[in-house]
Amino acid sequence: MSASEDRDERLPKYVRYLQGFYSAFAVLFSLYHLYAAQFGILAGMHKHRAVHITGILLLVFLRSIISHFRKSLRVMVDSLMILMSLAAGGYVIYMDNTLSIRSGTVYPLDVFFGIVMVLVILEATRRVVGLPITIIAISMLAYCYLGNYMPDLIAHRGFSLKRIFYYMYLTSDGIFGIALQVASTVIILFVLFGAFLRQSGGGDYFTDLAYGLFGRVRGGPAKISIVGSSLFGMVSGSAIANVVSTGTFTIPLMKKVGYKPEYAAAVESVASTGGQLMPPIMGASAFLIMEILSVSYLKVILAALLPSLLYYFALFVAVDLEAKKQGLVGLPGDQLPSPLATLKKSWLVMTAPLLLVYFLAVPRWSPMKAAFWAILALIIFSMFNKNTRMGYSKIKGALEQGATGAIEASVVCAAAGIIIGSFSLTGLGLKFSNILVSLSGGSLIVLLLLTMISSLILGMGMPAVACYVVLAVLVAPALINMGIDPMAAHMFIFYFGIISNITPPVCVAAYAGAGIAQSDPFKTGFIASRLGIVGFIVPFMFVMGPSLLFQGSALSIILAALSGVIGVWVLAVGLEGVFLEKLSIIERMLLIVSALMLLKVGLITDALGYVLIAATLGFHVLYKGKRRMEKEKYA
Repeated sequence: MSASEDRDERLPKYVRYLQGFYSAFAVLFSLYHLYAAQFGILAGMHKHRAVHITGILLLVFLRSIISHFRKSLRVMVDSLMILMSLAAGGYVIYMDNTLSIRSGTVYPLDVFFGIVMVLVILEATRRVVGLPITIIAISMLAYCYLGNYMPDLIAHRGFSLKRIFYYMYLTSDGIFGIALQVASTVIILFVLFGAFLRQSGGGDYFTDLAYGLFGRVRGGPAKISIVGSSLFGMVSGSAIANVVSTGTFTIPLMKKVGYKPEYAAAVESVASTGGQLMPPIMGASAFLIMEILSVSYLKVILAALLPSLLYYFALFVAVDLEAKKQGLVGLPGDQLPSPLATLKKSWLVMTAPLLLVYFLAVPRWSPMKAAFWAILALIIFSMFNKNTRMGYSKIKGALEQGATGAIEASVVCAAAGIIIGSFSLTGLGLKFSNILVSLSGGSLIVLLLLTMISSLILGMGMPAVACYVVLAVLVAPALINMGIDPMAAHMFIFYFGIISNITPPVCVAAYAGAGIAQSDPFKTGFIASRLGIVGFIVPFMFVMGPSLLFQGSALSIILAALSGVIGVWVLAVGLEGVFLEKLSIIERMLLIVSALMLLKVGLITDALGYVLIAATLGFHVLYKGKRRMEKEKYA
């Protein structure tokens, strides 16, 4: 008997029954969503979303009972929360068909169960993702009620509790709004796809492939981290989860070959954060952008492609130059898996993500249908190789992991619904946008800087999905009102919301990496900000020149991409301070300035940038070469 089985045997019988019930319920919950993906969701405005969030809340509080079964008071509270969740969710399901014919009538039970639903969502949010989002949601509810006591700049007439809780509970602008719609129809399916991919071993094979391709080169473990984290991060939707998952292996490897602990943690945190910017999934945020802007999925992933590649290219160059400065080498070949052997074992299951993108981009299936058939294909493909084959236990495990993995995003989306509902009810979103435009004095650059700061602050510590939804309502309208292309505006706020994960002082991804590396968190955060600096620059590039978002002629897109690649490479060289040899301060400053010229869209600035780069690097090559020859002459 294994140690885990022995521990399970010592648990009280009712706890073991609860564990079995949790597992069975999670499997059924996932199967329901797979069925809905192919055969259609429940008819009605809120029914499917109510089933989804009720099931998620049951999983949250059941898990809590199992974890804290020795604390009787906690068990009683959790049991009460389960009953409240069932009652509030059941009421929505029962009354949903009547909502469209009420003519504005509000019943006392609407308000009562609205209060109940808000309370259980706030408590679930506190337990799952912590206090920050919970406090924001509570503050927004208070703002709805106390609007007439607010400063004139954000004051409103104030709303009754009856109006507030009905609005949050039974309208499409509150809890059951667009955020929960995406969580219940798209995010759950892509979390399930990720769970099946992990059960087939696909996630491990992606990592092995990165090890085999880059492990031998200088700074190999850092490059493994970049490739592995970009692949895992675009599915996970959480920078912290990505750091913890991949960083457990990559950070010790980076330290082993000579990278300093804080640098290793910074590399992993920057790479993991960028996964949420990387198409085709973008941590499921791609589908939110698609829904909010009412554009095709293909348009979203094309818009995200070049900026995300520039982000990772800059990071790749930076870690290579750091390895050069320190004289680091790769790992021995006998410690690394063979790329060909890895592909031979796993190529079938590794085609499943490509098939998913094909379904979304070519026949343009709905995300639910595409995910369903990609999961089915993954299961079938896995059967052709004993290394990837998924039997009953692995399929069951994937279904359970999928339901559990959807908890965070779903709870956050429900809480985001409260926040968004408050913006909509009070008009704060429009007021906030007007405040930003007014403070900018009509200057686009000032508005972009104010928007950047707002996005970094509002995004601190928030998961990608909730972060984007809040910023899309609060901040993006200000940019659009100033004439910025809607896609560029939404990508701008999305980038800075995500980059907040590595921006001090609340750089949660860097803190997670520092915990693994046992390094100083603040030092790690500042190094991460330097390594991820392109993430702070690229958004300004695509706002000023939308060619980077695949908008415009083919020639303009090619020129923008070329300038971007050369610009970020030169910027990395200038920041790291090494080319053939160590660069002088003047050389570094000239390269940074020339890089910024290339990153600013325009023929004149591009031409000046290229000339300055050629002159600086040409002088460096000639001078360093001459000095090296003199040393050899007198040696």
